[in-house]
Amino acid sequence: MPSVFWQLTEFRGFQELQNLHPLVVHYPIAFLTASVPIYFLAWMLRNELLGVIGLWLLGLGTLSAAVAAYTGWTGSEGVMVAPSVRDHILVYHKWLMVGVLILSLLLAAWALLARPMPRRGRPLFLIGLVLMAAVLVKGADYGGWMVFGYNAGGSLPQPVEFSR
Repeated sequence: MPSVFWQLTEFRGFQELQNLHPLVVHYPIAFLTASVPIYFLAWMLRNELLGVIGLWLLGLGTLSAAVAAYTGWTGSEGVMVAPSVRDHILVYHKWLMVGVLILSLLLAAWALLARPMPRRGRPLFLIGLVLMAAVLVKGADYGGWMVFGYNAGGSLPQPVEFSR
């Protein structure tokens, strides 16, 4: 009797993937987004434990953002999308998400050095978190637009062209 859990042939969705990006992309979205309100609560309640949780979320979010950026960047050439989508939406998505990775790296390094949250420059740190989250939301929106609006990575017989 074959094991349902470990036979790759049982994972139909996995077989259809063109790259690993869709498997990892939601981790940085969840971790980085969650770090923002946790850090704000830590600041408002002056709760160091919440600051430590925020640091962990920011750190895990940064690590998973690096993995997502790598899988997205390396897999982007093989994604079935129309050239017009690739030249517009994909470019914006890539660079916004690179910006998120850079911001999260800077903020995570700052928080790690000042464990769990900077005392000096704290307002700038919190503004940086909000900025990172805003760029993340916009970049993820472009990713979702490609997937749901133009079937990026799907199996349409012919890619749909981008129109402004």
